[in-house]
Amino acid sequence: MIAKSRKSTLSGHAQAPGSKSHTIRAVLMATMSDGTSYIRNPLTSQDAKSSLEAAEAFGAKVTMADGVWMVEGRGKNLQVPDNYLECGNSGTVSAFGSMMAGLVDGYTFITGDEQIRRRPIYPSVEAINALGGKAVFTKPGSDSCPIVVKGGLTGGKVHFTGLLSQMISATLMIAPLLPGETEILVDNPLETPYLQMTLDWIKRHGVEIENPQEFKYFKIQGGKSYQAQDTVIASDWSGVAFPLVAAVVTQSDVIIDGVDFHDSQGDKAVVDHLISMGADIQKDIEGGRLLIKGGKPLTSGLTLDLQNTPDSLPAMSVAAAYAQGDTTFIGLDAVRLKETDRVAVMQSELGKMGASIEVGDDYMVVHGGKPLTGAMVESYRDHRIAMAMTIAGFFAKGETVVQDAECVAVTFPNFFEVMGNMGADVETQ
Repeated sequence: MIAKSRKSTLSGHAQAPGSKSHTIRAVLMATMSDGTSYIRNPLTSQDAKSSLEAAEAFGAKVTMADGVWMVEGRGKNLQVPDNYLECGNSGTVSAFGSMMAGLVDGYTFITGDEQIRRRPIYPSVEAINALGGKAVFTKPGSDSCPIVVKGGLTGGKVHFTGLLSQMISATLMIAPLLPGETEILVDNPLETPYLQMTLDWIKRHGVEIENPQEFKYFKIQGGKSYQAQDTVIASDWSGVAFPLVAAVVTQSDVIIDGVDFHDSQGDKAVVDHLISMGADIQKDIEGGRLLIKGGKPLTSGLTLDLQNTPDSLPAMSVAAAYAQGDTTFIGLDAVRLKETDRVAVMQSELGKMGASIEVGDDYMVVHGGKPLTGAMVESYRDHRIAMAMTIAGFFAKGETVVQDAECVAVTFPNFFEVMGNMGADVETQ
């Protein structure tokens, strides 16, 4: 599918779907809990559905109704999957699923789509082997899926560099269920809001893990169990970023509903970044709304460290291209290890539209304020790239055509419908 976008004026209301990160944690924590959990306002995207498939593979009973998913958990007694564990496009499911496979008495074959078979998963493999299980790559010299995991984790000491937070989160989630004690050491914790989100979900299901050294050291007693919960999934701040930036870079009068300013998601920082550039954004904290009057000149000069919010780069790159002045992004190690190297991709694709972007080993500078012209651009089947390039077309001259735009379904299945309902000049074919 292609998406065509043109210069637009926006008005009305928008709402992002439930958080992907919360939804996946909710499903897999429910799988490891005793009893039936109710998950309300889940994200019904491909990644979230991959977590449901993982839950079923490990023996949970899943029932999907309108606006709520019910997961009858297995507690510690996960079953060996009858087939292989297919993680689709979800790096989170592959990381969490691999550690969950360490709980079962048997072997689990874990794989995913073409991107997952390129994304590193070696920290999980090393963690499983350190904690008493056995994990191997199926291809010599590989650091990515497919992998085979033999269960029987008991506990022990595991060390992470901190670069890939999903593997740390996965270890935190399964550690309380192991028979022995687990120590986790992290050199340089990145994406710490996601680690805090994981700790919050663990606590919600009845186990508290102390964090005395700011995500650098955890000592977790085993022999615990999780209890089923009834929870509501907060809106996805990573998804909110796209209608938010779209409203800021166009003539607009937009309200974004259903946001939780108290949630642990790091990408809510995008709001403050845009305000710092001069965007007219009002926070209605009690009402859970953002009120935006867009089309006003923005001025940058900011340096933004994305080590804790790597998913914000595509949307913020578009805002930076719109603003006058230079925007410098640093802390990009994790950004380069997502579905694509998003630094290189945004430089390439925004560059096709006339943006001036300079990239180094750990920085990216967008020299903003240059007129953009519509172009044929690639999404590389990365959902955040597809949405970012679509909104870039809303203030560019001419027409922007985004290839493989159906990938937005990974996190924001109704993205084009939401944009169209606000009056965006966008169509899909």
